[in-house]
Amino acid sequence: MLGGLGRQRAHVVLTARDVKRGEAAAATVPGSVEVRRLDLADLASVREFAAGWHGDLDVLINNAGVMNIPKPTLTKNGFEMQFGTDHLGHFALTNLLLPHITDRVVTVSSGAHKAPGSPRIHFDNLNLTGEYAPMKAYSQSKLANLLFTLELHRRLAEAGSPVRALAAHPGAAKSNLSRHSRQDSRVLMRVGSRLAELLLAQETQAGALPTLYAAVEDLPGASYVGLDGFGEFRGAPTPVGRSKAASDPTTARRLQTVSEELTGTAFPEQAPTARA
Repeated sequence: MLGGLGRQRAHVVLTARDVKRGEAAAATVPGSVEVRRLDLADLASVREFAAGWHGDLDVLINNAGVMNIPKPTLTKNGFEMQFGTDHLGHFALTNLLLPHITDRVVTVSSGAHKAPGSPRIHFDNLNLTGEYAPMKAYSQSKLANLLFTLELHRRLAEAGSPVRALAAHPGAAKSNLSRHSRQDSRVLMRVGSRLAELLLAQETQAGALPTLYAAVEDLPGASYVGLDGFGEFRGAPTPVGRSKAASDPTTARRLQTVSEELTGTAFPEQAPTARA
């Protein structure tokens, strides 16, 4: 994905918890790239990063994430790690950077938002205390990404802003995101994960294409981009559907309110406007 943006002569700001590792990754990317430190599992780091941003930001791509953490783990602020990183970290970052954004926000979700078991937002127990399961937590966080996109675009449109909020998912792609599944203590989970990667997964570069598509194509706000192949596991980028739960505006507004309370950030009173 970074290479695609670099080849389009975009100046890319890559964020990383470990700047040295980020710089090593940036060195393999063509074009203009810089690295800044950001830990989405720490709201203080999110605020520090946002406070250090100056000038316009054409496209914000919220693509960091963790998946299938075997045991309950908390962020520095006490949130379940997947919900806290994949949703709340991005939620806070977007709200804080929104006054600088000129074109769009793209948030990376997953087909896991409609995994078996009817994923939902557990408003009464967001940390899933006493009922934690790796995929249950991951599905909740990915559903939250889509609900956040839905409500964010509604607010932007209501404010008359030209900025759009969109979402994308990579299908099944070979990456370190699924490392916990490959290392799971349960044999069936390990074997299933490896078979799925072997039979269904695309190369990492192909998995990045839906995000690039959402970042550059002229798409309506709140669009969700996936892949056109079997089960949306692989194929070419295309707009796709979302689950009924991910399309519920009432739940999206409730999640917005709860997320504002948890992060201490909110949709800015002065919405982004068109630049002259």
